[in-house]
Amino acid sequence: MEAEKTSYPKEKVRILFLENISDTAVKNFRQNGYTKIEKISKALTETDLIREIKDVHILGIRSKTKITANVLEAAKKLQSIGCFCIGVNQVDLKTATQRGVTVFNAPYSNTRSVAELVIGAAIMLIRRIPDKNKAAHEGIWMKEAKGSYELRGKTLGIIGYGNIGSQVSVLAEGMGMKVRFYDVETKLPLGNAEDARSLKELVGNSDVITLHVPDTAQTKNFINKNVLKNFKKGSILINYARGEVVDLDALRKCIIDEQIGGAAIDVFPWEPEKNGDRFETPIQNLPNVILTPHIGGSTEEAQQNIGEDVSVKLFNYLEKGITFGSHTVPGLSLPPQEKGHRILHIHKNVPGVLSEINTQLSKYNINILAQYLKTNDDIGYVVLDVDRKLSSTAFQLLRGVKETIKVRMLY
Repeated sequence: MEAEKTSYPKEKVRILFLENISDTAVKNFRQNGYTKIEKISKALTETDLIREIKDVHILGIRSKTKITANVLEAAKKLQSIGCFCIGVNQVDLKTATQRGVTVFNAPYSNTRSVAELVIGAAIMLIRRIPDKNKAAHEGIWMKEAKGSYELRGKTLGIIGYGNIGSQVSVLAEGMGMKVRFYDVETKLPLGNAEDARSLKELVGNSDVITLHVPDTAQTKNFINKNVLKNFKKGSILINYARGEVVDLDALRKCIIDEQIGGAAIDVFPWEPEKNGDRFETPIQNLPNVILTPHIGGSTEEAQQNIGEDVSVKLFNYLEKGITFGSHTVPGLSLPPQEKGHRILHIHKNVPGVLSEINTQLSKYNINILAQYLKTNDDIGYVVLDVDRKLSSTAFQLLRGVKETIKVRMLY
């Protein structure tokens, strides 16, 4: 028996990829024997997704597709969601957890792409290149050093010292910058970076401020008029994090008033659905401003890495029951059992479930070769390797266990 062989025929596993996910993921699935793959270049509305998802086992999305409770209710066969991006806030994780659907993402795969672009934007803005570029295209020669500075020796303030923020920190030090950061959690500084005592202190003493925070209720309009007035005069703001984090109307006023010396914005509260759609923002046509269409992590390398990372996690769950990296089902990593059949059991996390599983199996003298259990606040995940001769009986018994959410015969 090979661990790669699953009880459910691979050619019957339906996989739906949305938002033009990297062909790396499609190639990986095909090479592993999965053939029923559909790839759509755009996000789907809730109504369209409800119609499409009823027979889907694996769903791949990026950041625009919203996986609501209604979508999950319609997804009767759904085993796993792969978020081919950094975040998972577009998925109703509570409902996915309750339904035993694993949710994976790629939290590290595009950090370098974003970090490099932050440093590049900082150089362009501190040299006021956007204005000089615009003038040159309009046939105006604007050769001057006034207001143009080197990055070396300046202070970079990083708000959010996570995967990307810390990577920016390392690159900035390599450019000769002083680095300070502010985070709501205690973080170990890399290199010579220093932890600022407060947000006000950080923004008041930084020449360049870059944002790397998640999209939460606490971070909505985090950079507002009250915070912006504490920025060091002439400083630069870079937002390659989330669109709701910055009050763009307040930022516009600060740029016009020359309180802020420039900005690079890649994410917006509202973004068009597809290329070519009309786009408007309050900070268009302002001096020393770089606007980009949410492409911070959009490099060939990043998309390939994300496709590889998420597809491997999906394979590991489909073919081995491994859930490391899941945001819903508790994380388990386990070796294959050559002499038995493996059954995956997801249940509500209430007392007595494991005892009932073992009691039911012992009644039929079903030998458990190995057993693994892990729980979170809502659900428990049990992996059982049982005697091959009685595995079908074991499967039916596990389906009947009270509080069961989902059972799957892996192999």
